[in-house]
Amino acid sequence: MEILRAEHVSYKYQSKYQTVEAVKDVSCAFEQGKFYAIVGESGSGKSTFLSLLAGLDQPSEGTIYMQGESLRDMDRDAYRLNRASVVYQAFHLFPLLTAQENVMLPLEFKKMRKKEAAGRARQLLQRVGLESRICRQFPKMMSGGEQQRVAIARAVASGGEIILADEPTGNLDSENEEKVVSLLKELAHQDGYTVIVITHNGRVADEADHVFRMKDGRMEQTR
Repeated sequence: MEILRAEHVSYKYQSKYQTVEAVKDVSCAFEQGKFYAIVGESGSGKSTFLSLLAGLDQPSEGTIYMQGESLRDMDRDAYRLNRASVVYQAFHLFPLLTAQENVMLPLEFKKMRKKEAAGRARQLLQRVGLESRICRQFPKMMSGGEQQRVAIARAVASGGEIILADEPTGNLDSENEEKVVSLLKELAHQDGYTVIVITHNGRVADEADHVFRMKDGRMEQTR
């Protein structure tokens, strides 16, 4: 089932000296339960396109639809809280919160009671393969792979249908890279998420169901 679609999407921004067209007339669709990779050189427009899918920016031209509804017509903060979550290369965990407290945040934003949110957070941390001891640890006490899995658990806590990941294995060694990619595939194939990953890493792209390549702001599907 199609969940997200871009139709003739372009994005321009003004630098100090010129207007830059970072995304040029991109049209593509993403289905539920699939793992997608978007690859391309630095500056090709792939991270900008991901920010448009996340509703962090709006297209200069064209439209992005979530199950047929334009993101322009939606509350984009609510969209990211309830429908689409973003995972970053740098993890972006709150340093003064434990792993469990980090995962509890989106649940508490939704007014879930603290005790219930804590229990759900522990379940999610176990779901992403982390031992119970991690619940009480702060980010600086964890490895990079553990931090990224906490970030993914926090993304899942939103209860949305879409996970958007910008270079999620960029700071990880090969062992943790494999664990994180395996987890993202499981979330797509077993739990029904639409997972869209921006990556420079050919090994990550090889694991995707479908691969898009961006070059000079334009998109083509290669698999």
